[in-house]
Amino acid sequence: MIKMKKKKVILAMSGGVDSSVSAWLLLKAGYYVEGLFMKNWDEDDTSSYCSAKIDLIDAKSVCKKLGIVLHKINFSIEYWEKVFQKFISEYKKGHTPNPDILCNKFIKFNICLNFAFKHLQADYFSTGHYATIKKKNNNFYLYKAIDAEKDQSYFLYTLKSNILSKIFFPLSKIKKHQTRIIAKKIKLSVHKKKDSTGICFIQPKKFNLFLNRYIPYKTGKILTMSGEFIGLHIGCEYYTIGQRKGLKIGGKKNKNMYPWYVVKKNISSNTLRVVQGNGNPYLLSYGFLTKKIHWINNKPNLLKIKCMVQIRYRYTPVICQIHIHKNNHYITVLFNKPNLCVTIGQSAVFYHQDLCLGGAIIKKNIPYLP
Repeated sequence: MIKMKKKKVILAMSGGVDSSVSAWLLLKAGYYVEGLFMKNWDEDDTSSYCSAKIDLIDAKSVCKKLGIVLHKINFSIEYWEKVFQKFISEYKKGHTPNPDILCNKFIKFNICLNFAFKHLQADYFSTGHYATIKKKNNNFYLYKAIDAEKDQSYFLYTLKSNILSKIFFPLSKIKKHQTRIIAKKIKLSVHKKKDSTGICFIQPKKFNLFLNRYIPYKTGKILTMSGEFIGLHIGCEYYTIGQRKGLKIGGKKNKNMYPWYVVKKNISSNTLRVVQGNGNPYLLSYGFLTKKIHWINNKPNLLKIKCMVQIRYRYTPVICQIHIHKNNHYITVLFNKPNLCVTIGQSAVFYHQDLCLGGAIIKKNIPYLP
């Protein structure tokens, strides 16, 4: 009897619990697995804000425990050119881009995936994302993961069907608490390690310190919508629409003790406009215009589509109507009812139930109040 050769899966190892348990699940399923650690940052690895060195140590520890090879590849130049420069450029404009989406599009599921197939002879590429891929009529579709709280399909809307055909998401049917239980049960050292967010190699609490190296602090005024001065900020670029924490104006001029929220930013004058209360009409929008539209499968035939839209990670999707304009260059998205905190630069991702249709970058807000 001829013994079939095991299919080879190259798994992007981050040093976290999700990719570590993904490796174990793939091994259990009968695949030959090798890890690939991406080094995306070269500048001053030893800085206190950077966790990349620790992540590599953790990835090595897990691979040794599981008995698999770990490759290490340096994509720092590509990351700088394809992701970080775009990220900083958008921040300087006062926008709020999502670095995870940029990294997935240009690095993880492009350069890294191609490296795995070309140089490591992969049959499949895998990551520790919580998302689901389904095949129907020879097409591949992206769906939400079973864990609604952890689902990461929002970050993956830039993938195409042909790329999905080459990918495994082993955690698609597992909830996050189960992932940690598995990691503890098989005695992985990372079973209690915290999740990374934003720029994956930067500790969240050190993000402003890191950003200050590229966008210097610049003190400016915090004003109410009527123009009343109530405090100072460190630079408009450091704040996002709808932000409440970090304004440090909690009790000032706050007779009703409602929290303050950022509602407008003016980069040229370096001023923030704020309002009180999370239901304030100034925080509401009728909808928005987008740019850089991406459909995972085919572009819809209709010029108007009713679906759900998610305008940031961990934000509950809401009903909307999409109006597709000529040549698919941009679309107008109108909410079923006014919604909170539309942020320029963030991604809007569209869903039909659990099926991810695609997404686009928010270009312009349609405010409830001017």
